[in-house]
Amino acid sequence: MRNEQRNELLAATALFVALALLAAGPVIADDTSAATTVAADAQGAAAPEEKPQPRFDIYGFAMLDMGFDSGQNNPDWYDVVRPTKLPSFEDEYGKDGRFYAGVRQSRLGFKAWVPTDMGELKTIFEFELFGTGVDAGQTTFRLRHAWGELGQIGAGQTWSPFMDPDVFPNSIEYWGPNGMVFFRNVQVRWTPWQQGDSNFMIALERPGASGDQGIYSGRIELQGIQGRFPLPDISAHYRMAGGWGHVQVAGILREIKWDDMNADQYDLSGSTIGWGVNLSSNIKLDKDTLRLQVVYGEGIENYMNDAPVDIGIKNNFSSATQPVVGTALPVLGLVAFYDRTWSDRWSSTIGYSRVDITNSDGQAPDAFKMGQYALVNLLYYPTKGAMMGGELQWGNRQNFSDGWSVNDLRIQFSFRYNFSHSWGGNS
Repeated sequence: MRNEQRNELLAATALFVALALLAAGPVIADDTSAATTVAADAQGAAAPEEKPQPRFDIYGFAMLDMGFDSGQNNPDWYDVVRPTKLPSFEDEYGKDGRFYAGVRQSRLGFKAWVPTDMGELKTIFEFELFGTGVDAGQTTFRLRHAWGELGQIGAGQTWSPFMDPDVFPNSIEYWGPNGMVFFRNVQVRWTPWQQGDSNFMIALERPGASGDQGIYSGRIELQGIQGRFPLPDISAHYRMAGGWGHVQVAGILREIKWDDMNADQYDLSGSTIGWGVNLSSNIKLDKDTLRLQVVYGEGIENYMNDAPVDIGIKNNFSSATQPVVGTALPVLGLVAFYDRTWSDRWSSTIGYSRVDITNSDGQAPDAFKMGQYALVNLLYYPTKGAMMGGELQWGNRQNFSDGWSVNDLRIQFSFRYNFSHSWGGNS
C-alpha cells in the first residue's frame, strides 16, 4: 500500500506541474506600451522608441588537447580524467604510460533572438566533437544544446535545473569534476520568476537510469528484467544572485521501475523513488571565484558528472519469490575549486572533487565505490580569443570490497582559438 500511495503522490505532482505549465503559456513581463504612450503624450515630443531587431550569432572554437597519462584507463576515454573509467584490477587496460592528442573539445554554436508580439524568442543550437555512447572515443559531432524560450516557457535540450553550470572551473580537462551534477537533458521548463541572475524554475525532464546485477550478473532469472519510467523526472531550483556571487539550492524527484518478464517461480519486479538535493555557490573575491557544491541523494547517479549505476542489487533471502531486490544507491558529491586571475593574460585554477557511493550487499567486490579528482593549471591568453596552457591532473578509484585502489596522474597542454560574429540587433 505504501508504494501505491507514493506512486499516486508522484503522479499527482507531475500532473499538477504539467497543468501549471500549460496554464502559464508563454507568460511575459507586463506590457508597458500603454504606459509608454501616455508618457509620450504628456511630454508632447518624446522620441519614438526604436523597434527591436532580430539578432543572430555564430560562435565556437578550435581546440587541441595533448598530454601524457602516466597510468591507464578505458581507451574510449583516453583524453579525460574519469575515475569510473580507471581500471578495476591490475593492468585491465594494458600497461601504464600513454601519450594522447585530440581536437574533441572543439565547438560550434548558433544563437538567435527574434522579437515577436509575445516577447523575445530565444534559441540556441550547439555542437561539439566529443563522441559518447556508441561513438565513445571518436571525434564526431555531438549535440550539446537544442533549446528555445518564449517568455517563461522553454523546451528542448539544455542544462537540467538540478545542475549549476557555474560550478565548472576554468580548467582544460574536458570532463570536469566528478562530484558535480552535470547533465544536459531533454525537458520542458517553467521560470515563473526571474530578476537579473536570480530566478526560480521547475522542469519535467526525460527520465533514465541504469542498474547493476552485481554478483548475480548472468543468472537466467535476471535476464528478463526491463526498466520502465512511467513519469518524467521533476526538478527545480532557486537561485539568489548579486555582485558577491550566487547561492543555488536544487532538488529532483523521480520514479524508477523494473519489470520481471520471465515466466518462472520468481517475481523480481520492483520500483523505487530517486531523489536528490544540490547546494551550490560561486563566491566572488575581487577578480577571483570560489566554486563550491555539495549534493546528496539516492538513485540520481545519471545526473552526476562521473558516477556509476543508479540501482544496485540487494540480498533478500527471507523471501522465497523475491530473493534479491533492487535498491536506489545513495551518492554524495563534493566540489571545491578556486579560479585565480593573476593578470589580463594569466590565470590559474586549483581544486578537488569526489564521489562516494554507498554500495549494496549484492554488488561485486570490484564495483565502483569512490572516485577522487584534482587539478592545478597555469593558462596564458596572448590576445583576445586565444588561450594556451598546461595542467596537472589526478584521478583515483577505489573498489567496493576487494581492497583495490588506483591512481592516475596526467600532464596536459591545450591550445584554444575562439571565433564569433553577430548579425542584426539594435547595437
